[in-house]
Order: sequence, then structure tokens, then C-alpha cells
Amino acid sequence: MKPYQIGLYEKAMPDFLTWKEKLECAKECGYDFVEISIDETDAKLSRLEWTKDERAEIIRLMQETGIPIRSMCLSGHRKYPFGASDPDTRKRSLEIMEKAIQLADDLGVRIIQLAGYDVYYEESTENSRRLFAENLAKATIMAATKGVVMGFETMETEFMNTTQKSMKYVSLINSPYLGVYPDAGNLTNAAKTYGTSVLDDMETGRGHIVALHLKETVPGKFREIPFLTGHVDFDAVIKKAKELGIRRFVTEMWYVKQENWKDDIKFACHTMSEKLNNTFNRG
Repeated sequence: MKPYQIGLYEKAMPDFLTWKEKLECAKECGYDFVEISIDETDAKLSRLEWTKDERAEIIRLMQETGIPIRSMCLSGHRKYPFGASDPDTRKRSLEIMEKAIQLADDLGVRIIQLAGYDVYYEESTENSRRLFAENLAKATIMAATKGVVMGFETMETEFMNTTQKSMKYVSLINSPYLGVYPDAGNLTNAAKTYGTSVLDDMETGRGHIVALHLKETVPGKFREIPFLTGHVDFDAVIKKAKELGIRRFVTEMWYVKQENWKDDIKFACHTMSEKLNNTFNRG
């Protein structure tokens, strides 16, 4: 068995591709699986309403191509957060959560990455954090019922930009179905801001880190930085990940209408796989 799995974030590919083309692209570029995006746009949220036949077709395509969808980046809660002051928004946040868990169950998705925001488009307060915790507990029960694991993404905002901050809520909920799914790039930026160590921060999540986003960043910028042009020490992060028992990785990158988008995907897979191989095949 391969000692690790590496996945491709769906948003690295153009939206105009069909699902078959996306799965074939991941296979061609050397990936083991795809991470589906359910973001705050109506187009992505509509996937939660896929019919039984539409879900069956995705499963058929996974079987045909040999590339499964095995994780979900659920960032739709940025617009509809657990901690929102508006009760209708909070109600919608739980509806999204329930439908996302059902979609994961239907497709065979193992891990849902949660956006680490109590709120995003309004000010974080003691009350928003209280509401966040209350609804997170409800969401975790939903996930446990279906046997789907959730993990917090460490974000770019103060609320949850480190593993340690994520662990506050993981410890509060205290369920095997809620862990941390950190972002190496965001952790690196936070460490630079606080003058701390990425590796020490990852250590605080020992036993609770379910997967890891491999993403490049530079100080103050969190997106669309080409791999190996930023300040993330991927070798050290991957070595620490292995030590912590992490075996699932996803390269996070975006299609931004560049002509050579597939070359960028191949480069990401090649460079990160080389680093993963150097770590996991050593001794």
C-alpha cells in the first residue's frame, strides 16, 4: 500500500471542465483523489441538492476513471456561519452542514474540511463564539451519525489561524468526529506574525490532525502563490506530518485563467510527491 495519499483541490481546475474531465485531469497529473469544493457561491451550494441519479453518475465516473472524490472543502459557511447573529443564517448553516454530510456519505467522502470562522462578514464577538460552539456541537453529532470525520482548516483570520486555536474547540466538543485539517501556508503566515514555530503549533494537534493542505504563501498573502516561490518549509512540515501520523495531503491551488493551468497542477503534484516520497520512503 502506498504510504500516503495526495489529492487535488477541485478549484485548481477550470469550472468549464466536466466532472469526468476533472477526474481524468487529476489522474493524468498523478493524483490519488480529488477534493470537491462546496463554497459560498450558489453554483457550488447547489451541489448539495444533487438528485439521487446525479450522485450515482458521479460515483460511476469515479469508478470509470479510477479517481475518487474523498474529501470536501466546505467553505460555504463563510457566508452562512455557525456564529451568525441572524437566526435564519444560523439555521441555513446547519442545513448546509446536514446536506454536506449526506452528500459526503453518498459519494464516499471521508473528510469534510470546515472553515475555521465563527463569523466572516460581521464582527467576531463573545456571542458569535458562543453560538459557533453550540452549532458546532450539533454539526458534530450529525457527522458522527454518518461516520464522516470533520476537520478545521486553519484560516487567515485571528479567530482560528493556528492548530492550537483549532484545538480549543476540538477539545471542547471532544468527539472522534471533529479534528483539525490545517493549511501549511496559513500556519506559516501565522507563525511569522506571532514569532512562533509551525512545527510546535502542529504538535499541539497531535492525535487530532486528520489531513493537511499543502499550500504556498508569502507574508501577508494567502492565495495564488506558485509552489516553491514562497516561504513554506514543505520538507519540515511533511516530516512533522509523518511523525504525527498524517497520511492524507491535498495541494491547494487555484485556476486563475492561466493558459498553463495543467502544467501548474503537474508541477504541484511532482514537487510535493517528491517531498512526500523523500520523507515516507526513508527508513
